[in-house]
Amino acid sequence: MSNSTFSSITAIIDRLRNFTAFRYLLVSVGALIVDMVVFLAILSVSGAAAAASAIGYCCGIIAHWLLSSRKVFADRVASGGFDRTRQKAMFVISALIGLGLTVIIVASADQMGFDARIAKLAAIATSFVATYLLRNHLVFRQWV
Repeated sequence: MSNSTFSSITAIIDRLRNFTAFRYLLVSVGALIVDMVVFLAILSVSGAAAAASAIGYCCGIIAHWLLSSRKVFADRVASGGFDRTRQKAMFVISALIGLGLTVIIVASADQMGFDARIAKLAAIATSFVATYLLRNHLVFRQWV
């Protein structure tokens, strides 16, 4: 690989790092991995799918907060006290909205006879966009 090709690739990566939605996508993938690892680990030990799903989802929310507040919206995290607590609560509410959208989309598609796996993919995309917009414009909004 030539130096100019390497420089071009490096420039593209640097631009992507500065793009909030791209960082948010990476953080979302990381949180999904945490969710799935916890879900599968609990499922393999206990077999309680609902509990494993809930615990995995909660761990994913925690991972998403930690990563989002440090890598995506670090310059917009409330400094502490009530503002920080409010921000965390709004973050959890946005996660629950994403969960609600997912359940509604998958359940509706399943009722209409569509493949639930395809519906889940559509739900993931919809939830991603909705939570990103909520978090970017409300949760981590610049409070003046």
